[in-house]
Amino acid sequence: MIDLDSPRVMGVINTTPDSFSDGGRYLATGAALVHARKLIDEGADLIDIGGESTRPGARPVPVEEELERTIPVIEAVRRHSDIPVSIDTSKPEVMRAAAAAGASLINDVWALRRPGALEAAVESGLPVCLMHMQGEPGSMQDNPSYDDVVAEVETFLLQRAQAAMDAGIARDKIILDPGFGFGKTLDQNLELFRALPRLRSHGFPLLVGISRKSMIGAITGRDVDQRLAGSLAFAVLAAQRGADVIRVHDVAETRDALAIVRAVEETAQPLQE
Repeated sequence: MIDLDSPRVMGVINTTPDSFSDGGRYLATGAALVHARKLIDEGADLIDIGGESTRPGARPVPVEEELERTIPVIEAVRRHSDIPVSIDTSKPEVMRAAAAAGASLINDVWALRRPGALEAAVESGLPVCLMHMQGEPGSMQDNPSYDDVVAEVETFLLQRAQAAMDAGIARDKIILDPGFGFGKTLDQNLELFRALPRLRSHGFPLLVGISRKSMIGAITGRDVDQRLAGSLAFAVLAAQRGADVIRVHDVAETRDALAIVRAVEETAQPLQE
């Protein structure tokens, strides 16, 4: 794992035809590798590669198709760079193949609840990111409902972290993700975002992914290709509230925004005599 002493930037590569922001752009391995090189040149600390869209209403992808979309890209990136690579998947077969291809992290929107996923993660020896999602991608935004969204997400994440530790995954190999936009209304997302310090207080690193999401569109009225300013605002606020990994589409701009925050917030050092 990378050093998480300060917030790190995770660049996104969707090798899918139907992801909400960049679906179809990086479906071919060559195009995905070109984009990976761009993200690396822009200063990404790690890259997240996914072969199955989890946007609201997305259709499931067969295992073989997901393998064909992701494994060649991981192998190509690994030949080009030693940057940590995350595999965004919930399928145990893809987890195993990605680990063998050189992946450094398993990022699972199902929090290792799919049959065989927990066992595959343990066998891989890789760190894991466990995300909260109410329902499943096909219907998660139909009618999200909570009595207390913060408490319920917090309880779920801690339970999944405990399940991972009970299965043999070390505590220091677990990252938690509140799952913004995954079965949550705008108000629920905002309430959860305000509670990031509470979620971080349990000692697990937090991953936050809000880049270009519909909640930004709901606030600003901007289409998906016009949400950079909103994405940067959320990235900065997330870092200030304790997020350790910021998952984004726009790496260079996010790094610049975080660099400004660090420069302002750093404690002034006394002058040397």
